[in-house]
Amino acid sequence: MKSIKLGAGAGYSGDRIDPAVVLAQQAKLDYLVFECLAERTMALAQQSLDAKRNEGYDPLLAERMTAVLSECHHREIRIISNMGAANPRAAARKTAEIARSLGLHGVRIAAITGDDVLPWIISHPADFILQDGRPINSVLERTISANAYLGALPVLEALNGGADVVLTGRVADPSLFVGPMMFEYGWSEDDWHKLGQATLIGHLLECAGQLTGGYFADPGYKDVPDLANLGFPYAEVAEDGSSIFRKVVGTGGMLNRATCMEQLLYEIQDPSSYFTPDVIADFTQVTIEEIGPDQVSVRGGRGRERPRSLKVSVGFRDGYVGEGQISYGGPGALSRAELAISVLEERLRQIGLEETRFDLIGLNSLHGKHLSRFAPEPYEVRVRAVGRASTLAGANYVVREVEALYTNGPAGGGGVATSARETITLASTSIPSDCITTAIDYEVS
Repeated sequence: MKSIKLGAGAGYSGDRIDPAVVLAQQAKLDYLVFECLAERTMALAQQSLDAKRNEGYDPLLAERMTAVLSECHHREIRIISNMGAANPRAAARKTAEIARSLGLHGVRIAAITGDDVLPWIISHPADFILQDGRPINSVLERTISANAYLGALPVLEALNGGADVVLTGRVADPSLFVGPMMFEYGWSEDDWHKLGQATLIGHLLECAGQLTGGYFADPGYKDVPDLANLGFPYAEVAEDGSSIFRKVVGTGGMLNRATCMEQLLYEIQDPSSYFTPDVIADFTQVTIEEIGPDQVSVRGGRGRERPRSLKVSVGFRDGYVGEGQISYGGPGALSRAELAISVLEERLRQIGLEETRFDLIGLNSLHGKHLSRFAPEPYEVRVRAVGRASTLAGANYVVREVEALYTNGPAGGGGVATSARETITLASTSIPSDCITTAIDYEVS
């Protein structure tokens, strides 16, 4: 039976590059997939594009392509990625430029667009309600991005068009993997059980090192070997959808039933109804079996008819945040830190910030005052003060007040770090799938 191999080259925008190079060199892949978008990543990419700070695609696109493009070209490995972010066409042009600089000619690069639905929302605002019940009009003037989650079909179309590299904007994470499976095996777009299994495979691969023990690691409870040299996973998929997951021999990390189960449940609210643009997947009959060292067989993904609407992630400007941190150490560190917070609370109260938060990092910043009240007194503690304001000037007031603790007390503060920045808030809505029109443009090196 024919099989193909798909590798996970990245699980987020800033992920390591060297594990992807190892996959390209040693795993005998057919496809190397870089999943590099999160909701906030997309909004920030659009913000950067609007401000002309960059071209709107993933900031590591050039570095990644320079690292893997020659290897993939010579080994006939196709690359699929959502590193196009807010500007897939520019990403394709840049990739073609890199290919030419590497002496690679005839590399066909597809840019998929159509996920940016902000113009449609602007022209039909009454049709959209945010998930918290607010009308889209309440944030429309501050909205900088609105991107629908596309599915595997445009990826399939690009592969049918002869693409060696496929660059997209907002495509659902598993769909980046579903597309090549549909292409290789000719699966119908309404073969729901095959698409459910394909979505299961994509979901397991989409976070890369999470599957091979990265986020799984917990010393003494879930020990993972050689975490510093974590290898990323790949899957060998047969025509019936059955799959075996592996990592390259000699790389760090581990791949077993436990790591797969943890990733299987990641971001899944209802395992019987995992909504994607391709299928409503059902993972309740999945079986995961260890068949050898770092080798796991996964079967049983099922599905039913895809939703008729697509999720839309909306990013909008939501004021400014000022943050400052300062450390106190030695005897009485906690008392001095608590005094610093009381000073900051009073000073920031006077200017009427919209929201404030004060933490003692190392004591209560993660679990709050109630769960942390039995902790022993620390020998060192770091104060963090955060304030939300409608203006940058208001956010900068937080910065100034934390810095003022140097000379205005209490004693012994040091290591101040501050920032003031605009805040991007995310919300979700949905759009009928028949409102979406995708397009594919090609660049050739």
